[in-house]
Amino acid sequence: MRVVRSVVLGCGSYLPEKALTNSDLAQMVDTSDEWIVQRTGISQRHIAAEGQTTSDLGYNAAKAALDDAGIDASSLDLIILATATPDNTFPATSVSIQHRLGMSHGAAFDVHAVCSGFVYAMTTADAYIKAGLAKRVLVIGAETFSRILDWEDRTTCVLFGDGAGAVVLEAQEGEGTVDDRGILTCKLRSDGCHQKKLYVDGGPSSTQTVGHLRMEGREVFKHAVGMISDVVDDAFSETGLTADDLTWFVPHQANKRIIDSSAKKLGIDPQKVVCTVQKHGNTSAASVPLALTEARRDGRIKTGDLVMLEAMGGGFTWGSVLLRW
Repeated sequence: MRVVRSVVLGCGSYLPEKALTNSDLAQMVDTSDEWIVQRTGISQRHIAAEGQTTSDLGYNAAKAALDDAGIDASSLDLIILATATPDNTFPATSVSIQHRLGMSHGAAFDVHAVCSGFVYAMTTADAYIKAGLAKRVLVIGAETFSRILDWEDRTTCVLFGDGAGAVVLEAQEGEGTVDDRGILTCKLRSDGCHQKKLYVDGGPSSTQTVGHLRMEGREVFKHAVGMISDVVDDAFSETGLTADDLTWFVPHQANKRIIDSSAKKLGIDPQKVVCTVQKHGNTSAASVPLALTEARRDGRIKTGDLVMLEAMGGGFTWGSVLLRW
């Protein structure tokens, strides 16, 4: 049976020029390189320059993805941007990127699911394509988390960084089997009872301020592995595939310990895990496409590879996307 699949045409990423090392942070708060690496696996993160916005990062990643796909923005039908750090309360930051790309047709909107944002955006794009509402969709994850950090809180400021990544999806026909190229299945979850474990203590409706990120680290870690395993196992059950069938596992880059523990619980060979957290820190919605693009550029991910994406973020939200490259 012929089916429509959302196939990745290209991917791209962008990181701000400034890299903030653990040693740099040790000059700002009571911490050390050893303390950060031991608990998180992070060695550095990139920080947006003064005046550099989320749309700036997203635009650069979008251009890189379009170039990699060999297409122009004029052929896009839709842009979906995943971000928790928009340029403005409104309009949607995606519209700013749309304008800078010279695209005045189609539509653009933002998705807000924090660190799960890119997975949510990919799922939304896949739904549009399968419904026949779009043939080509640009999906972006872009964040400037440095703008919402409390730089005196060593438990959070050491974790996050800024960056952006993007992919271009195109509708293509498949045979309806797991050997098809494109997205095979998507799984999304959320549970609002956990919102106080990871949140920002401000907003237009509540405090009329931007606020700062607050997190109960141990609680997040406690729930993360189980939630990640839930949506990955669900994807395997639906498709009949297993961890052994995976070519690459591209998880949200939050913490090396969470990544390792999740892979172990799922029975995924450590050699199949793409990890960039040491260089980028946690870039929220940008982390999965940043890791994905790096693994594609260095030749690890190849056409025909089976790739599992997953993420978990504030809310809590979590989800997975299983695709064949």
